[in-house]
Amino acid sequence: MRVALAGFLHETNTFAPVPAGMEAFEVGGGYIPLSRGAEIELRAEGVNLGIAGALGVARQRGWQTVPILWAGAIPSAKVKEDAFETIAEEITAGLRAAGPLDGVFLDLHGAMVADHVDDGEAEIARRVRDVVGPNVPIVAALDLHGNISETFARTVDGLVGFRTYPHVDMAETGARAATLLHEIMTDGRRPACAFRRIDYLVPIPFQTTDTAPADALYADLAAVEADGAGVRAASLFMGFPAADIPDCGPVTVVYADTQAAADGAAHAIASAYAAAEEQFAGQSYEADDAIAEAAARAAQVKRPVVIADTQDNPGAGGVSATTGLLRALVAAGAERAAIGLIVDPETARAAHEAGTGASAHFRIGGHPSVAGDAPLETEAKVECLSDGKLRATGPYYGGTALDLGPSACLRIGGVRVVVTSRIAQMADREMFRFVGIVPEDQAILVVKSSTHFRADFAPISADILVAVSPGPMPLDPGDLPFTRLRPGLRLSPNGPAFGESRASSARPDTGDAAGVQYRQEDVIQQGRHP
Repeated sequence: MRVALAGFLHETNTFAPVPAGMEAFEVGGGYIPLSRGAEIELRAEGVNLGIAGALGVARQRGWQTVPILWAGAIPSAKVKEDAFETIAEEITAGLRAAGPLDGVFLDLHGAMVADHVDDGEAEIARRVRDVVGPNVPIVAALDLHGNISETFARTVDGLVGFRTYPHVDMAETGARAATLLHEIMTDGRRPACAFRRIDYLVPIPFQTTDTAPADALYADLAAVEADGAGVRAASLFMGFPAADIPDCGPVTVVYADTQAAADGAAHAIASAYAAAEEQFAGQSYEADDAIAEAAARAAQVKRPVVIADTQDNPGAGGVSATTGLLRALVAAGAERAAIGLIVDPETARAAHEAGTGASAHFRIGGHPSVAGDAPLETEAKVECLSDGKLRATGPYYGGTALDLGPSACLRIGGVRVVVTSRIAQMADREMFRFVGIVPEDQAILVVKSSTHFRADFAPISADILVAVSPGPMPLDPGDLPFTRLRPGLRLSPNGPAFGESRASSARPDTGDAAGVQYRQEDVIQQGRHP
């Protein structure tokens, strides 16, 4: 079989302050850098990415591969039009030059929005289909946070989504998608497709498949495929909530040997998700309360308590620079505490100029796009310096080589701060270790992440708390200034529907035992982004 492979990944927060241009894809920011041809296999080898899993299947099945281009950038605001067109055109040009093909494998995200295109993946799929024609099967591996359109689902021959959050199964998902593609190429049977929308959003930290109800919902997908009814791929996409587009929100997509089998499975999956609404409960804390609670819990068990700075998660469009949790740590006089990453190239440069062991005055972090946030001006000691190069070995990054640029560990009393020059989500213990911090020895670890950190930090933690502090990504999707969502989509479990006021919703702002507990003060301070 002669198969072309390409990837173009971006999760778009349409409210975020920083867009994604070509440089973002060239660097990668937690992904491998933009790669072409044979570079793709070299860089993806052993890394937790969909393309790596697909290449493994290609070797096993004896495919003749035509690797074209792979590009991914850290979540941010919309993809710039020139970046989208440059990458998309290179993919289609590569397909045109490839000659006859038996299939196409695409490694995509599912929630890409460009300046000029709401549905990035559907547009990519349309262009690929235009090049290869109606008879060449196309299968894509996707993130479970995809905002999937029916147009996209029906343009390709198969969509296969992650089943874990943290996404520790990215490579495995690529392998499942490639296996489906091989089956279609081999037997020539194009599966029937069923598509169902579901009517409520879930805050990002409470979507984790490590806990109920998402754990059971995703475990059931494998059972649906194995029950003998002819289901070839069953996926549940919870959606990425910070996208002001009509296709934002959860869907289930099923491909099966018959339309009846696809429809039946899609209905069952959607019904199970709808029935789980009451169970999507979670608790959050204001910054000061989170630090106090973490210190108390860590003292009892002598293991780190991890705090997720969820509203500045760069994995959802955050800037990884806000100082709310850092200020709370310093104000509380926290001991054996560490926070990262604070992306601040100027402070990193100043630390390198000062040198290891020096004490100096720094203006750490802060971002002008975030109302209520400002740099922390303080004396700090430079404990460690680094060039920022490391290999993230935990389950999420899965061996990805990161280059965070000139970096430093600054110490303010008992608080250590990881300052870097480049952005990446803090989801791996090596991202503390590379500047001399032993995460297992800390009482409190604050991470700029919502959920992916769990894969590497949960095994060492006494507990995990979700904190609310000013940042670009509100915990509650209802605090985003939506204007274009589909009618009837509820903005949180048991929350108001789009266009409905909070006062007319059954969901109280403070939550109760059956709902999400929200602490709104800091969310409101952050203001709105256009």
